Parts: sequence; structure tokens; C-alpha cells
Amino acid sequence: MPAPSLTRSLTLALLLALLPMSLPAAGFDHHHRTWDALLRRHVHDSADRTSSRLDYAGVATERDRLHQYLDALQAVTPEDYRSFDRDQRLAFLINAYNAFTVESILRHYPRIDSIRAIGGLFGNPWRIRFFRLLGVPRHLDDIEHGLIRQPGVFDEPLIHFAVNCAAADCPPLRNEAYVAGRLDQQLRDQTLRFLGHRAINRLDAEARRVWVTPLLDWYAGDFGGERGVRAWLAEHGEWLGLDPEQQRQLAAGTLTVAFTDYDWTLNDIHSAEERAVLIDYLDRTTQ
Repeated sequence: MPAPSLTRSLTLALLLALLPMSLPAAGFDHHHRTWDALLRRHVHDSADRTSSRLDYAGVATERDRLHQYLDALQAVTPEDYRSFDRDQRLAFLINAYNAFTVESILRHYPRIDSIRAIGGLFGNPWRIRFFRLLGVPRHLDDIEHGLIRQPGVFDEPLIHFAVNCAAADCPPLRNEAYVAGRLDQQLRDQTLRFLGHRAINRLDAEARRVWVTPLLDWYAGDFGGERGVRAWLAEHGEWLGLDPEQQRQLAAGTLTVAFTDYDWTLNDIHSAEERAVLIDYLDRTTQ
């Protein structure tokens, strides 16, 4: 048997040998504490929690903290990412999408009233590469469509209620970070909250029609196509305010599905008038 001092030396040598491989993955904060703190301070839920608004001006005063978090995301290597488990990866990507979306708005705030104003008349704000992720220059569509929605990887349709496009009719930006240990519960809660938004998702009993977010039209394939969307809505009909008979009618197709318009107005807690005052102040102070 080796002497105790020799055993300790061998153990220390082994730990030091393993350290270069284990430190990067272990070093990433899977609680996303910096992002979580920003969200808790600056996201404001509606009274019924079916929608939320972000205080972009407030986040702008803590831009260094946002950049600290974005830098931490960008420091994750492909090797680190491969060491994450499934839920750690998905939480990482959802938080990254939402945080980089906020950064894209702040680069133009307060001079825009919609994310679609970024890039000009014929530009696409979701296809502007302005950050790196997993060692590659990326745009927002890379995260959502190239990484999260890649077939056979996550296959999780509820992500459409978690990734936030900075618009009024988006599912609410959550006032906490997504974390692996509670990811399923958080996604379910997001879905429940958003389907309860009666200005967007509601039953028109007289017309025998269920109105729902166009997200379910745009991404119908993720829910199994047109029939899959109807079946999924019927399964979660109580979240839409449907009674059991109406749920059966929806599944059978005797209640039809229609899609509401989408309001792309910025999900800002400050009004257009307040932003105009801020623009005027900035113009006067920068002359």
C-alpha cells in the first residue's frame, strides 16, 4: 500500500491532469445567475401573467452586466457544449436567444418601435450576424432554427413559447432564466400562461371557432402539421378555456382553428411617447 503522502501526491497529480479538460464545462454557470438577475429586475408581468414587458431603458443602465453574460455564453466552446446534458444545452440556447435578442434591440434603442425595423426596409433582423456562439459567427436564426429546431436533436415544440422575439404578441419574456433542473416545468408554465392570453387565444363559441396565435401556423410542422396542431390544442384545451365537450369538438374538427394577427410592436414597458422624449434628450445632449 502506498504511503499516505504518496497517495495524496498521486491524487493531486491526477486532479491536475484532469483539470484542463474539466474546468471549462464546470466553469459555465448553468444557473445563468447574471441573466436571471437582469430579468428579475427588468421584466414586468401583466396582472394575469399572460404577457410581459421589458424595461429596455433599465437594462441599458446595466449593459455591462448584459455583456458579461453574453461574453460567458460566447466563451463556451463546442467541447464544453458537448459535455452539457440535454436540458443544459436547451436552457443554454433558449437563454442565449433571448439575451442576444435584447442586445440587438439595445443597439438601436430607443430609436425603433419594432425589432423588424432593424436592418432597414429589406433587412432581416434575425439574420444579422453580430455575435459568436460555439466558436462560430451567428445570427438569431442560427440559434432558433439551426440549433434548437434541428431535427432529431431536441424535438421540443414548447420552445416556441420560450424564445422571445421582442414583440408585443410574443409569448411573455420570462422574469427568470431557464435552468436545466426546472426546464420542463418552466416550458409548461410558459405555455399555460401564453395560451391564457385571451386577446390572442380564445374561443368564439358563436362562430364555432378557436382563435390562436399564428405561431402555431408558422411552426405547425413542429406540432405534427395541421392535424397535429388541432390535436395538441384539444389536449391542452383547458388552457384555452374550453370545457371537455369543446375539447372533443376541437379534436374532431367541428370547432375550427383560425389564427390571430401578430402585433410586432416592441415589448417595451415604455410607450412610444416616452421613447420620443428619450430620443429628444439624447439628440440634445449629443450635439
